[in-house]
Amino acid sequence: MAEAVREIVAEVVAPAPLLEVWAAWTTEEGARSFFAPECRIELRPGGAYEMFFDLSAEPGKRGGEEMVVLALQPPVMLSFTWNAPPSLPEARSQRTHVVVRLRELAAGETLVTLRHDGWGEGGEWDAAFEYFSRVWGGVVLARLKRRFEGTPAE
Repeated sequence: MAEAVREIVAEVVAPAPLLEVWAAWTTEEGARSFFAPECRIELRPGGAYEMFFDLSAEPGKRGGEEMVVLALQPPVMLSFTWNAPPSLPEARSQRTHVVVRLRELAAGETLVTLRHDGWGEGGEWDAAFEYFSRVWGGVVLARLKRRFEGTPAE
């Protein structure tokens, strides 16, 4: 019997049409509205998908640097590489895999499902897994929802 894949799954219903939610994930203006204060997005396989969280940090420690788009199917699927926070250098030197899927539930409502896999086990891998288990749903997707509700991000 195959072992279960270690993955994080987070979901939110965004109170917005599918195309608006797609634009939030796939344009620099959209990503700055909920994900990170600065970013670089080149929407093509192999293109940049970088999110900069700490603009005062030295290069290499600002956030999701050197991340790339793996695949996309507009307007319903985006996949990109990801790394661990700078405080976890061993795990940060490697890449994991994120897939964001969008599904329109009703007019003005979009289900966002985020899956994050590619995890090792033990040490910094466990710390990174625990960190993102909290952050994807509790911070990133929560900010996405608040962005469309028109309430300020925390």
